[in-house]
Amino acid sequence: MTPGGTSGAPGVVVVTGVGRYLGAHVAARLAADPRIERVIGVDPATPNPELDDLLSGVERVRLDLDSLGGLLVDLDVDAVVHLALVTAPDPQQGGRSAMKEQNVIGTMQLLAACQRAPRLRKLVVRSSTAAYGVSFRDPAVFTEETEPREVPRGGFGRDILDIEGYVRGFRRRRPDVTATVLRFAPFIGSTADTTLTRYFAQPVVPTVFGRDPRLQFVHFDDALEVLHRSVAEEHPGTYNVAGPGVLSLSQAIRRAGRVAVPVLEPGLAGVAAIARSMGFGRYGLDQVDLFVHGRVVDTTRLEREYGYTPRSTAAAFDDFIRAHHGGVVVTRDQLATAEQLVLEGIRQVRAAVRERS
Repeated sequence: MTPGGTSGAPGVVVVTGVGRYLGAHVAARLAADPRIERVIGVDPATPNPELDDLLSGVERVRLDLDSLGGLLVDLDVDAVVHLALVTAPDPQQGGRSAMKEQNVIGTMQLLAACQRAPRLRKLVVRSSTAAYGVSFRDPAVFTEETEPREVPRGGFGRDILDIEGYVRGFRRRRPDVTATVLRFAPFIGSTADTTLTRYFAQPVVPTVFGRDPRLQFVHFDDALEVLHRSVAEEHPGTYNVAGPGVLSLSQAIRRAGRVAVPVLEPGLAGVAAIARSMGFGRYGLDQVDLFVHGRVVDTTRLEREYGYTPRSTAAAFDDFIRAHHGGVVVTRDQLATAEQLVLEGIRQVRAAVRERS
């Protein structure tokens, strides 16, 4: 047992979002813990077949979050780990409206089910440092008590603010339940496949002219460790989860061996749209604003209460680079097309600026 925790792991744990990479790995890790009797993975969709072996020790139930109440009561569930969040809109899955339905309405339904579960004593909710938003008036470092100076422009950041507000209400109604909110920095590492890792995997990486934001990451394995401890131990409250230290965007691009292409700020969203059309990832305003302003959080509370320090941001990023070094990212033709589109976007922005001046 770590210095920050106490004994008494829950007997029956429900993990939402097991059809996704993070949820599947968390459920598998909990199922391998002999202190935990039973792990039930909930997801309305069938998990990716690639996750079948990983989930061999997890009981899987195809269920929407609005139908969770009966399951929690019937199985005498002790703990719920809520990971079923969508971080970026997918046009093929309903876009922004479906994303908000999953994140905000889904969390409301889950918390309502948790409130009616008499045996529940622990709730762990995945959140994000996107809760702080990004703006030019932000402090150099965010603590857990820092309020956002502006409402985030991106949908995911706004969803996170709503989700955390609902959790605060749940805490008031069920003070007997240990509620843990984990504000994760962007995931990275040898196995992570996220919008951020796809951004750095591009051969041509768009950046904002004159900006070099400071970034923080958390290694995927460290995120799993913190989630595991949050279930097996008692850690009420809200915690920033990030690797100590920072990398500037320019440092990260150089470490990745990529080529930075500066564009004027109004053109970055257009460049992101180009990247989306070429299959490099789904970029929204949350990602665009992060690459303009950056974000750094304080992790003192996590290190003190959990007795655990994640590997540094630089070490986590280097692990990602080692795993992807030498891989073929795009074809030569795709690279040439991307370069031309980026250059054309720059010319259009410059022309628009000259017309206004």
